[in-house]
Amino acid sequence: MKGDRKYIFTFLLPAAVFMSVFLYYPFFKSVYLSFFRTTGFFDKKFIGWDNYKRLFTDELLGAATLHTLEIMLYVIVFQVGIALLLAVLVDNISKFKGFYRTVFFFPVVISGTAISLLFVLVYNYNFGLLNNLLAGFGIEKILWLDESNALRAVAIPTVWHYVGFYFVLFLTAMSKIPSDYYEAAKLEGITGVKKTFLLTIPLIMSDIKVVITLAITGTLKVFEFIWVITKGQNGTEVLGTYMYKKAMVDQNFGYGSAIAIYMVVFGVILALVANRLLKRDEITY
Repeated sequence: MKGDRKYIFTFLLPAAVFMSVFLYYPFFKSVYLSFFRTTGFFDKKFIGWDNYKRLFTDELLGAATLHTLEIMLYVIVFQVGIALLLAVLVDNISKFKGFYRTVFFFPVVISGTAISLLFVLVYNYNFGLLNNLLAGFGIEKILWLDESNALRAVAIPTVWHYVGFYFVLFLTAMSKIPSDYYEAAKLEGITGVKKTFLLTIPLIMSDIKVVITLAITGTLKVFEFIWVITKGQNGTEVLGTYMYKKAMVDQNFGYGSAIAIYMVVFGVILALVANRLLKRDEITY
């Protein structure tokens, strides 16, 4: 037994070192820096809780929070919703499941930056795909990235990028449901849409909760789509881009670290609220 523990420790050590260096150390370093006013890597002055007090009076941070929440709403409704719909449809077919799994998952493996650059071309006013289609139908071109449209425009690639990931999670959960359940439901006359709402969804409710939690926390990390497409301009500033600007562009690492801690706390609170709202007696099998 002691020998087994030695081997377990040996195999876990690289992962523990990796987590410590690239996760725990940066987090605690951010906590430390959040108590300082910084104007560079080496120029810092201890100011206590002033950076955290500033969070409550920063109007730009409030706007970035609202924009993040709006994108989070789109992600939960459309990203999770479309993924669940696709999983239900694919689960009900008998052929080409592997093909559809690959096709729907494929966008996940593409770099978010590459997808963002693609949508920059799609939204371009002069030669973009959307405006060329509108011009072909004799419709006036649209400024897709002006202040009234920009946030929804950047939400589209954000949603599309991870639909396939959640689709695979849902499809995997559905594949674990015993076929006896569906056979019994068929004998009771429960088929089609009724089967989905009365049997499939209740049986994978725990997986739906996990996916919604992942979607919430994932939205707080949205950065490359906003940065590449709009640089956070035209009403698209989110917490990730605002933190980057404060820490890297303005060289205010102290306040940028405070925003990072705010994002962590905000994400934990939202995840707890989501779990509480979705709390219910789950059906087990």
